[in-house]
Amino acid sequence: MDSITLTFLNPLNVSVQIGDTVYYSNDVNGKIIVLMGAITAITTYSITCNIWASTIRPDENSFILFSKTAIANTNGLKGYYAEMQFKNNSEGPVELFSVGSEIFESSK
Repeated sequence: MDSITLTFLNPLNVSVQIGDTVYYSNDVNGKIIVLMGAITAITTYSITCNIWASTIRPDENSFILFSKTAIANTNGLKGYYAEMQFKNNSEGPVELFSVGSEIFESSK
């Protein structure tokens, strides 16, 4: 596998991270999307990613996009417990409509 560095005129999206997958499209309708590979390095204006030697390289007019892995960036609270406190500073009656939470087993 080779690597390719893509440099942009504007700063990258703040959510781009090492390990995200990069794709490109030259199709105006966006129906043909080409996988390039995982991001290995990031600067404010560029990304470096893996690319197969047989993959046609994007050109300067290509639309570049990225995706997150399904595993990373999906969990909520981390740790063994969470503690919350709700206070009512109103002098009149109030109602708390809903409080929600999600939990998952992170390890055994």
